Amino acid sequence: MTIQKGDFVKLNYTGRFDDGRIFDTTDEELAKAEEIYTPQGLYGGDVVIVGAGHAIKGLDEALEGKEVGDKDKIEIPPEKAFGESNPKLVKTFSISKFKDRKAYPGMLVEIDGRKGVVTRVIGRRVSVDFNSPMAGKTVTYEFTIEELIEADIEKIEGLIALYTGLRELKIEIEAGAAKIYVPTGLTFNQRWLMSKNRVATELMKYIDLKEVQFIEKLEAEAEKEAEDKDESSEANAKADATEAEESAEAEN
Repeated sequence: MTIQKGDFVKLNYTGRFDDGRIFDTTDEELAKAEEIYTPQGLYGGDVVIVGAGHAIKGLDEALEGKEVGDKDKIEIPPEKAFGESNPKLVKTFSISKFKDRKAYPGMLVEIDGRKGVVTRVIGRRVSVDFNSPMAGKTVTYEFTIEELIEADIEKIEGLIALYTGLRELKIEIEAGAAKIYVPTGLTFNQRWLMSKNRVATELMKYIDLKEVQFIEKLEAEAEKEAEDKDESSEANAKADATEAEESAEAEN
């Protein structure tokens, strides 16, 4: 079956710079061998929606028209990879901005909440490039389309895994409504808080769903911890009030 826009596919891939260095892969063993492994990484294949922007533009475009089992290797220019380098994001600062640190080319810095890299130091002036380290680079991707996902629950599982790294969630679909039971820990995950609306929007756009419900799953142990925390807060508040009263009486 030919892959089309809107299809959910399981994709394995490896991305390389033009000098052959690997910067991203879904192969766990390869990631470890290349020393780019991260425990938070999603290995074994990503589920992506073709045409939804889950992959860089050049790779996303290459998926359409392929078939399950197809393998390919493509070279992707910066404009269809991670973007061109923007000269306006190269800023110059006084060396005094770095205080006790000795600035040098290649030094990673964070200035005013932005991360960048020092590109040159001339006299008392320091140039810092705030472009993404991937900007302006031509990259090569080798990829395999492993599977066309057709079951709605598997589609939901794959999309949530893509955004959160979690693969095992309880999911139910009934009368056009998807119920997704969210672990308590995920409720306070910044990445999840920023992406859950997009997840819901994409699920309703690409699957025949009228409603998406995120249901927080609270275990008994978590409930007890919350109660203990409330009791502790209440006790601290009472202690503070008592201390304030005693202090006022002493002053009188």
